[in-house]
Amino acid sequence: MTGFSRYAIYFAAGSHSALSRFGAELLGYDAYTGDELPFPQDALHVAADWRDITADPRKYGFHGTLKAPMTLTPGKTEAELIAACAEFSAKARPVPVIRPIVDAISGFIAVIPAEPVDALRELAADCVRDFDAFRAGLTTEDRARRRPEKLSERQRDYLDRWGYPYVMEEFRFHMTLTGRLDAERRGPILAMLRDRFAGLKRDALAIDRITLFRQDDTKARFRIIGEWPLAR
Repeated sequence: MTGFSRYAIYFAAGSHSALSRFGAELLGYDAYTGDELPFPQDALHVAADWRDITADPRKYGFHGTLKAPMTLTPGKTEAELIAACAEFSAKARPVPVIRPIVDAISGFIAVIPAEPVDALRELAADCVRDFDAFRAGLTTEDRARRRPEKLSERQRDYLDRWGYPYVMEEFRFHMTLTGRLDAERRGPILAMLRDRFAGLKRDALAIDRITLFRQDDTKARFRIIGEWPLAR
């Protein structure tokens, strides 16, 4: 299965954005260029094993999920998916704006909205629905990896319907910075990340584009292959 590409519809803040640089430096990987980046010294100071702490999010690049990674269903092509991204972005819709903060979510640390934003949930739901025709169904192994026995009934329903449990009412926007951390480790790392994020002086973040990521095989990292500003 290593030869099968996967695609994901994510939000990324733009190749020249200070937020993108912030995330790429902390993960040690720039999904726009494919470059490895040196970790910041303050990250290494607070956690000598920073490479291990960020191993999982590094594989995906710094992003916020709108449509989770998927293998293309037979008969669909990358060119058709790219065309669908352009068509989706051209439809006028409210552009969500969040107040971004750094906080813990389900044991890992991420940039998240300080408050729920209905327009963002609606954008994500539209992505889930509109791009689902491109998604191959879950294999038995894929479903088992999601640990359905640990999901709620609604999450299991969403997993079976949409291939991912955290959609619609279960959606929580997050731009991941670390893997899961034990509670005793989380405090100093969270403080360091909040201090770095404060330096961006970012009080608002417009979720103003969709970005197409591709993973060439199961051992590869995701790379950005296109992005489209949302029509307003």
